[in-house]
Amino acid sequence: MLQFTQAIPLSLYIHYPWCVQKCPYCDFNSHQAKQDLAQQEQAYLNALVRQCEQMLPWIWGRPIHSIFFGGGTPSLMSVEGLDWLMSQLRALLGFAPEIEITLEANPGTVDEAKFIGFRQAGINRLSMGIQSFNPQHLNALGRIHDDNQAWSAIEKAKQAGFGNFNCDLMFALPNQTLEQALDDLTRLISAQPSHISHYQLTLEPNTPFYRQPPRLPDEDLAWEMQLACQAVLKQAGYQHYEVSAFSQTGRQAHHNLNYWQFGDYLGLGAGAHGKISLPQTGEVWRTQMPASPGSYLQTMQQADRSRPGRWQQVGADDLVFEFMLNALRLQQGFELDLFSARTGLSLDRIQPILARLQQEGWILLSGDWLKLTPQGQTYLNSLIEQFLDPS
Repeated sequence: MLQFTQAIPLSLYIHYPWCVQKCPYCDFNSHQAKQDLAQQEQAYLNALVRQCEQMLPWIWGRPIHSIFFGGGTPSLMSVEGLDWLMSQLRALLGFAPEIEITLEANPGTVDEAKFIGFRQAGINRLSMGIQSFNPQHLNALGRIHDDNQAWSAIEKAKQAGFGNFNCDLMFALPNQTLEQALDDLTRLISAQPSHISHYQLTLEPNTPFYRQPPRLPDEDLAWEMQLACQAVLKQAGYQHYEVSAFSQTGRQAHHNLNYWQFGDYLGLGAGAHGKISLPQTGEVWRTQMPASPGSYLQTMQQADRSRPGRWQQVGADDLVFEFMLNALRLQQGFELDLFSARTGLSLDRIQPILARLQQEGWILLSGDWLKLTPQGQTYLNSLIEQFLDPS
């Protein structure tokens, strides 16, 4: 039986599965919206509330510290629909006083009025998928917005009162040069987002890009782009606190930090995943809902069920690996006590592995603090694999 000594923070993830069109690199659970999206929306929002109601016994009394609307393209949601959903969630759940509520937005789906409406509904942070300011690269990525719309979306978000917002920016794009990657980043920094997610384009299975790969920069050039861009971000005052995350001081993404620190999260919506720890029984459960919007709606229209979707108990070895898979991404490292607090396992379980990794130069142990060495950061995936079979 797992022994939890501290309360585990709880977040809420809400999946909005529709988008205007599927990008060729995207492997997320997203579906191209049809003309009757407005008619489907309320049925989907009703299902989200119904699922939340069914999950209440498993999270009762625990405050929600952050909410993230992901997709798909959540900014396709109507302001009226979002406002209604937020009012239902407030009635069902306890919100922490300083709750962070983020909504993903595509620059091609928003205007100032919509941003104002989202803010009035309770959204206090945006995450905008800029990806690039280069028209050729945006076209190659299949984005529905151009560079002018990207700039306009940032300005309109500011005018609507969003001082806290993230922008996604990709590098190693088809036929991209180092100069173009740096130009994208420099232009974005000039807009002063509070947070930047800067990550390399990768070819994921089951995507058009994977089946017909575009011409991408080679590994050496991609690495050069990454190092040069990280230097620019550092010079601009952005703190590199996770593998692909950079923030102004004090503006880290609370929701994502909860993932990386192995907190709990309730997953609502089509294909949504969740993680729920039960201190009273010493168990940790993974939850997953049906991926297609139709299957999800059908599931939630059935008779009341105490455990909607698929539930799977997480074993001790899997807890070790999953904790490390997340926590080792933190650039500043973490307190060793966090391992026991979030997994319910004794630190003795991983001490032999940690001692070996320190001897091999992959990690640094300073008192109760664990941090990766430059070697460990470079070969992060190989390091994480060391915890696949910790027994």
